[in-house]
Amino acid sequence: MQVHVEDISSVQKKVTIEIPVAQVNEEIDKAYAAIQKKAKLQGFRPGKAPMQLIKRTYADAMRDDVMRRLYQQTLYKALDDHKVEPIDSPVIESDILEPGVPFKYSALCEVMPQILLNEYTGLVANKEKFAPKPENVDAELKRMQENMAQLIPLDEGAAIENGHTVSVDYSITVEGSPEENSGNQSAEVEVGSNRLLPGFEEQLIGLKAGDSKEFTLDLPAGDEASEEAAKKGIFSVTVKEIKRKELPELDNDFAQQFGEYDTIEDLRAKMVEYHEKHEKDRIENEFKERVIQDLIKRNPLDVPESMVKRQLDHMFENLKNRLKSQQMSLEMMGLDAEGFRARFRDDAIDKVRGGLLLMALVEKENISVSDEDLTAHYEKIAAGNAEMLDRIKEYYTANPNAKNSIISEIKEDKAIAILIENAVVTEVDAEQLKAA
Repeated sequence: MQVHVEDISSVQKKVTIEIPVAQVNEEIDKAYAAIQKKAKLQGFRPGKAPMQLIKRTYADAMRDDVMRRLYQQTLYKALDDHKVEPIDSPVIESDILEPGVPFKYSALCEVMPQILLNEYTGLVANKEKFAPKPENVDAELKRMQENMAQLIPLDEGAAIENGHTVSVDYSITVEGSPEENSGNQSAEVEVGSNRLLPGFEEQLIGLKAGDSKEFTLDLPAGDEASEEAAKKGIFSVTVKEIKRKELPELDNDFAQQFGEYDTIEDLRAKMVEYHEKHEKDRIENEFKERVIQDLIKRNPLDVPESMVKRQLDHMFENLKNRLKSQQMSLEMMGLDAEGFRARFRDDAIDKVRGGLLLMALVEKENISVSDEDLTAHYEKIAAGNAEMLDRIKEYYTANPNAKNSIISEIKEDKAIAILIENAVVTEVDAEQLKAA
């Protein structure tokens, strides 16, 4: 067997394998012999049909069987011998298998890039200064008030206005792309919230329960870099019910509904504490992302397409689940799977690059995870709940894959801590950060 390995790129190798005539002929003979034993041909008992007839009748079946067995016998041995480690199933291209001729095929393999990690100290990143934002507390209390609101059905004949919550049935017809049409679906829409496709909510204003309306809106183009124009979506909507919100008063009675507060002042104080922590966490996470972006900039590398695809699939499923929890759909956001992947492809590539570079840093710095690290992580998840802590420990002890995932997460956190410890950090106001 002859094997030739060609570097197509830093993340792709082409392995070409040539199998000698003797091995090809041996496998062909075995295949025909096995077929002959089972073949049912008119006029012949099983196993008694002439070999020449078997060869004329079952040549395609023989080829499929022999090629499959030759792949099994040679591919992974060749990859192992030449230290090629595919991260996804290789793509096979082959010649036509014929008796008396060497069989040649190639396997295009995606591999992990070699990461040198030349620069990871002295990274430069701005960090937002923390500033209290009382308006966020007010907004959170308003959101809680909205969540506690009662939805009161409007009288028959009332028309939809901003602020109303409307139950609708709808379908979408995409001009020129019938495969993207949606069947009848139901949704609850808060008119004026601007959560849906631009123009959708405005089209509902003035309608009454039982009314139907058809209107056309522009659907966003899937890929901003392409020349494909935005498509037109024809929406058919029927209003089922219209409700208005009746908000509770922000008073002591309101605060007491949340269990541990006697007064609205107690609730507000807790919200101030919560938002300070939330803001500091946001600032820290965004700062970490800037540090990682500088790491990516200083250590460019290609990434395997299969890893980008998996990252996009993960991001796409997360979005679908979030929308589903809000009783929304991709269509209502003017998105489809293809459009999502085109729009967020660069983000996915950066996430893969950042993850690979952090893995390389873990190896370079020989970062490990101790039992104390694991315990601290479990305690963080349990958030002070002793009973929950015991269950968490039991779960990860009984599930090695889940435990390994936690270990990888802790290692990544330690790697980021090394980057930050050795970075050049400038604290700036939020306005300066936006302007930068």
